[in-house]
Amino acid sequence: MNAEINLGLTFITGVSKETIRRNVIQPMQEIFGDKVVTDINSQNIAYIFGEKVHCIGADNIGRVKRFRGARIKYLYIDEVYDINKEVFELLKSRLSFEYSMCDFAGNPQGLHHWFEEFINRTDIDIYVQRYSIFDNPFLPKEYVKQLCIEYNGTIYYDRYILGLARNAEGVIYRLFADKTNEYLIDDIEEIKEKLMLVTIGVDYGAGMSKTKFVATGITYNFQTVVPLDELDMTEIYDPEQLYEQFIEFYKRVYEKYGMCQYAFCDYGALGNVITLGLIRKCQKERLPIKVMDCNKGTIKDRIFLTSKLIAQKRLKIIRKNQVLIKALQEALWNSKAEDERLDDGTTDIDSLDALEYSINSFYEKLINARR
Repeated sequence: MNAEINLGLTFITGVSKETIRRNVIQPMQEIFGDKVVTDINSQNIAYIFGEKVHCIGADNIGRVKRFRGARIKYLYIDEVYDINKEVFELLKSRLSFEYSMCDFAGNPQGLHHWFEEFINRTDIDIYVQRYSIFDNPFLPKEYVKQLCIEYNGTIYYDRYILGLARNAEGVIYRLFADKTNEYLIDDIEEIKEKLMLVTIGVDYGAGMSKTKFVATGITYNFQTVVPLDELDMTEIYDPEQLYEQFIEFYKRVYEKYGMCQYAFCDYGALGNVITLGLIRKCQKERLPIKVMDCNKGTIKDRIFLTSKLIAQKRLKIIRKNQVLIKALQEALWNSKAEDERLDDGTTDIDSLDALEYSINSFYEKLINARR
């Protein structure tokens, strides 16, 4: 072999260092052992078959930029559709040897995603293989079956199960919209026996939007999410009115369900100031509830969680909550943006935000509850 091929750096990049460890390093260690494939050290380096490999998460753009002048002989990109485009372009420009190579893997997203457009170019040397989940002979049949159920009725079925690029279009929660009655319940007593947590999601109104409260129950082991109550405030003019409405709403929920441990509130703009006032008001009233900023996450991830709960029949709604039911039925994808929810005042995204705030702090536990 030409000695020159030993020149250059080897890179693995992904969404984060942790996803690289989970998706690449650990599976290789299970096959070859941790002496042949080491863990990623504090310098973000692993040794694979004696080769020094830089493992850099695309969330750490600053660290990637340190390699701006480096030349890369081999690059592997994990979850390529989800990494930062700036990181991709920077690393791609470092593949400057004649023998430089890049492999990548990921679940397709929209037809106009920047990476989809890249691989469809005709002026580059690229070989693309597309697989469905059914092409993997090593996955247990029951696991595949459960994944199909998990993504049924959503765009994620085409993307994650069939391996196809699909645009997000039309109604977001089609399964819920088509079969709403399957998700509605009247038997509150049965739900009360199973509740582990009750939270309140608070979305503050501004401009065209309205202030919304959604109280959500989560059953033991994070199996089921149940929106229990809602409050749609159309004429709230000052924080004191909001605080009084919240106290009344909290007491209503607590009296009916015997618990209400958290309130997760919107933040940004004046949200932080209003939440601080709400905390003081609850302390003054001696209410046993912890009020804090919500874990917003990305809208894309919040939609994914709700879609998964719907597909697995793990979302149940008390029938009287007609405002939230209508919001879920009518939620639309934004046809002018990639994987975004339409936010032009024609649909009630405020109720959806409040619901999502009420559960998003438990995102990972809810995602993994059935696995």
